[in-house]
Amino acid sequence: MSYLDSLKSIVRGKMLINEPMSKHTSYRIGGPASAYIIPNDREDLAQILRFSHDHNIPAYFIGSGSNLLVSDNGIDGIVISPARSLKSLKIEGTTIYAESGVMLGRLVKECIRNNLTGLESLVGVPGTLGGALIMNAGAFGGEISNYLDSVDIMKMNGEIKVYKTSDIRFSYRFSSFKKDEFIIMAKFTLTNEDPGVIKKKKEIASNGRKTNQPLKYRSAGSVFKNPEKFPAGYLIDQVGLKGTKIGGAEISTHHANFFINNGNASSADITQLIKLARKSVFEKFDIELELEIKTIGIEPESLEAHD
Repeated sequence: MSYLDSLKSIVRGKMLINEPMSKHTSYRIGGPASAYIIPNDREDLAQILRFSHDHNIPAYFIGSGSNLLVSDNGIDGIVISPARSLKSLKIEGTTIYAESGVMLGRLVKECIRNNLTGLESLVGVPGTLGGALIMNAGAFGGEISNYLDSVDIMKMNGEIKVYKTSDIRFSYRFSSFKKDEFIIMAKFTLTNEDPGVIKKKKEIASNGRKTNQPLKYRSAGSVFKNPEKFPAGYLIDQVGLKGTKIGGAEISTHHANFFINNGNASSADITQLIKLARKSVFEKFDIELELEIKTIGIEPESLEAHD
């Protein structure tokens, strides 16, 4: 009996074997994962994590796959997502309790509906709350960590631990959560605000996104973090790479920090564009572009600016 048979016997949620990851990333790129699991609840998740830990099976945690590039060779291990199960969202006064599978758009919408300000700059940002916390998602001057009180995580042995915000290091598109910690829930405290003021802030963020980003195409959002002096998109534009195509992938003509899948792009097509952009920007500006998107199964060397 393979470990997949044993695992299937304990999973109460949904488990798909040899599931193409192209179905679970916004890029629509990625080979098969040995198992793709949506846990039924926290107890189910604890069982799965313990099994993975006890049998030394690699486990990868993803949200909705909106900032993720997965190798065409797939994933030898299990992928666990809370996106369709851990979706509880509760608002009590100015306090929000949200599980990691809650979509960011839903969280923002509910806060606005309750006249709570703080997260409206994230309107239109794709993905789940868990993924947003890991990358400290932000837009138009706001970051998700700004209003965070605490986060519940589950360790690989099934134990739940609560982090206060002061226990976690946050910076630009960075958090200190460990790779073997599964985010379960987060608590936020916002402030009440006049609905008109909130609406105006939301519209500024929404219009900025529509104007500046190629939202009609398959992408994973911004590929690189913005360096201190200049936005990554500006630098890539300045080295003349806007519109550059490799295979089915293209550096967007709308925003050069968005690399899009024109329909049949492979992970290798995207990685070659990443390497090209890094190399060109480094040669002209002596600036090392740092990845914002997450990767699974991609060799680090294939993404480096230097051979």
